[in-house]
Amino acid sequence: MNIRKKVAWTCPPGLKRFAALDHWVRAAEAEDWSEDEVQQVLDEVVEADDDAAGLAVLAWYSAKPGP
Repeated sequence: MNIRKKVAWTCPPGLKRFAALDHWVRAAEAEDWSEDEVQQVLDEVVEADDDAAGLAVLAWYSAKPGP
């Protein structure tokens, strides 16, 4: 699956990847992302080598919320 859309979300500072993932999933669900789309991002974050790589995955699937 090739996901091109982004969640309007900004990661709160100081979170590790799994805490950030929890926040990101809530934002994605609020924007009606499908279960498969959310699962793909979840898998990528879990499989990341470390927190920095996991947070980079979340950043890639995120867009700053509008004004």
